Amino acid sequence: MLIGSPARAFLRIVVYAAMTLLLIPVQTLFVALRLRGPSRWLPVYYHRAVCWVLGLKVEVRGAMSQERPTLFVSNHVSYLDIEVFGSVIPGSFVAKAEVATWPFFSILAKLQRTVFVDRRIASTRGNAEEMQQRLAAGDNLILFPEGTSGDGTRVLGFRSSLLAVAQLSKDGKPITVQPVSITYMRLDGIPLGRHWRPFYAWYGDMSLAPHLWQMAGLGEVSVMVNFHDTTDLSKFPDRKKLTEYCQKVISEALADSNAGRFEKLPPAKNAA
Repeated sequence: MLIGSPARAFLRIVVYAAMTLLLIPVQTLFVALRLRGPSRWLPVYYHRAVCWVLGLKVEVRGAMSQERPTLFVSNHVSYLDIEVFGSVIPGSFVAKAEVATWPFFSILAKLQRTVFVDRRIASTRGNAEEMQQRLAAGDNLILFPEGTSGDGTRVLGFRSSLLAVAQLSKDGKPITVQPVSITYMRLDGIPLGRHWRPFYAWYGDMSLAPHLWQMAGLGEVSVMVNFHDTTDLSKFPDRKKLTEYCQKVISEALADSNAGRFEKLPPAKNAA
C-alpha cells in the first residue's frame, strides 16, 4: 500500500541530492587543506539543511557538553539519526565497517571523518586506538553502542568494548561521556504509534532505498534529542559499569518519551 506523497518524495530527494553534490567538493577541499574549523562546522549546517528538506523538526532538551573532546553515547533508531545528531553536535560518528563500502553514503561518511569499526572481537583494540587518536586531537565522537539500529521502542544491549576509549585521559582529566537519547515522536503533530514508527526506524532486513522513498513522502516529523548529565569513567569501577549506566539512563528516557512524558528535561537554550 502506498503511503505518503510521491511528488513530495521526489522533490525532497532531488533537492537533497543537488545540495549534497554541490557541497561535496567544498568539504573535500576543507578536509584536504586540514581546515579544522570549516571542516567541523560545514557538516553541522549541511545536516540542518537536510533535516529541513526531509521534514525532520529537531527538538533539543538538556544541555550539550561543551567539553572537548566529548564522547556522546546514544541509542540508534535509523540512518536519519545521522542527520539529526549531525545538525546539533559538531563531531564525527563511529560507524560499522560496512558503511565504508556503501555507494555514495560512504563518501559522505568519510568527509565527516567517520571512524569505521569492525565489530569482531579481534579488532576491538585497533578500533579503540583509532578512536583514542581522534579524542586526543580534541574531536567529539558520536557512538551507538548497540552496534545496530532498533525499532525505537526499546534500547538494545550496549557493547562495553565500544566504550573502551572512555579510559583515555586528556590533560590529566578523564574523557567526558554524555548519554544522549533520540526519539521520533510526532508526525504532523500526531504521536507516532507502532504503526507509523517503522516508517522512520530502519532495522532488521529493511532495504534502504524503498524505506527512504517512503519516508520522504510523509509529512513533518518531530524528533527529540535529550542530552543527559555528563559523566566519566572515574565515577565507575570499570568500563562495564559505565556502559550499564549509559544504557539505563537512555532506556529510561526512551520509555518516558514513548509514553508521552516529554517534559523530563527542560528545552535547551540552543535548541535546533
